[in-house]
Amino acid sequence: MSIKITTDSTADLTPQQLERYQIEVLPLTIHLNDKGYKDGLEISPADIFRNVDAGGELPKTSAVSVLEFQEFFQRLSPLHEAVVNVDIGSKMSASYQNACIAAQDFSNVYVIDSGSLSAGQGLVAVAGAEAAESGMDPKALVDYMTAYAAKVETTFTLDRLDYLCKGGRCSAAAALGANLLRLKPCIEAKDGELTVGKKYRGSFTKALCDYARDRIIDRDDLDLRHCFVVHPDAPREAVDAVLELIPTLAPFQEVVEIRCGCTVSSHCGPATVGVMFARK
Repeated sequence: MSIKITTDSTADLTPQQLERYQIEVLPLTIHLNDKGYKDGLEISPADIFRNVDAGGELPKTSAVSVLEFQEFFQRLSPLHEAVVNVDIGSKMSASYQNACIAAQDFSNVYVIDSGSLSAGQGLVAVAGAEAAESGMDPKALVDYMTAYAAKVETTFTLDRLDYLCKGGRCSAAAALGANLLRLKPCIEAKDGELTVGKKYRGSFTKALCDYARDRIIDRDDLDLRHCFVVHPDAPREAVDAVLELIPTLAPFQEVVEIRCGCTVSSHCGPATVGVMFARK
């Protein structure tokens, strides 16, 4: 029997990756205009952006419930030697805690705190799937994935701060000042929480290329298997510039473009780009 890797919808993996690694996804709930929608199934980032552009409020997100996890694990547990579920960082959502509660009813279900979100979380799921394919036993796999999660570097650079401002995560004055100075802040996941890192100046394309260089160049500690470039709907020229630059900075075996789901989109807006990978 196989080991099944699962995750929640904040992992932002592409349909091709989900198919390649047979990773199954449990969606969070996105609340917009007093209605709840399943992330990626009933609502998309484009729906959120249209609503905000029309003067509507930002959506709110709800963690996967204990009952949803129980039903999910009940279906998968008998079919596999083990089920290993990777969740958005425990300091960012209650999904991990809810999964842990649900997993207590199953002897072969394990839960991993990614300490991350978006493609950073996705990296943990992919690394786990690759290790499971190599024949690693469940407990060793859980230890491996937990250690790998601590090595993932999850960062984003934002062109605009209006979504953070609308969500109460930065003041209107700070957003105005950043816009006037053409500052593009880098948001980093550190110790399971999101913090503001370096601020870049200039056009979004220039800022993104400077950000990618800072993250990658002249490093000998990179795990070169995967690099994920993730964004909701950033300008094509900016994304392409980063995709073309990264192979000149480090010889990653693959550089994959990924579209963000609703969680990152609702907090950061369309013009947000992350370059994510792990350390050795």
